[in-house]
Amino acid sequence: MASEMIDALLEDAADRMAKAVHSAQHEFGTVRTGRASSALLDRITVDYYGAQTPLSQLSTISAPEARLITVQPYDKSSIKAIEKAINESDVGLTPSNDGNLVRLVVPELTEERRRELVKVVRHLAEEGRVAIRNVRRDVMSDLRELKSEGQAGSDDEHRAEVELQKLTDAKVGELDKMLAAKEQEILEV
Repeated sequence: MASEMIDALLEDAADRMAKAVHSAQHEFGTVRTGRASSALLDRITVDYYGAQTPLSQLSTISAPEARLITVQPYDKSSIKAIEKAINESDVGLTPSNDGNLVRLVVPELTEERRRELVKVVRHLAEEGRVAIRNVRRDVMSDLRELKSEGQAGSDDEHRAEVELQKLTDAKVGELDKMLAAKEQEILEV
C-alpha cells in the first residue's frame, strides 16, 4: 500500500520534471542563434483586437532562407500590430513589410550579442532547474506527509527521497547538457 503510493508520487515527479525539461528545451529554441527559425517567434504575442494572441495563430511563419523569416498574416489589417509586437519583443530583429508580408532579416550575431544571448539561455536554464527543484520540494513534502500520517515508514520515506534526488540530479544533468549545446551553438561563428 505505502510502496504503491510512493511509486505513484515518484512517477508523478518524473513526469512533471520531464515536462519542465521539455519546456526549457522549447524556450531554448526561441533564442536566436544566427540561423533563421520560425521557433524564434514562438514567444511573441500580438494585441489583436484587444486580445493577446500568439503570433503563430495570426499568421504563417516560415524560414525560406538561412537568414530570412517571413510572416504571412491571415488578416492583412493585423500587419501593423504584428510589426509592433516583433519590435517590442526581445528577439532583436527589425521587421519590414510590403503590405502583405513581414520580412525579418536575421543578421550575423556580434560577439556582444552572442554573450547577451548566452546570458538569456542561462537564465532560461535556471528557470528550468527551479521548476525541477519545485517538483522535488512538493514530492518531498508529500512523502513527509505520508510518514506523519503513518501510511509509510521512515525507511520507505528515506528510500523514496534517495530515488527522488537521483531523479532530480538526472533531470538537472539533462538540462545542463542542453544548455551546454545551446551555448556552443550560440557562440559558434
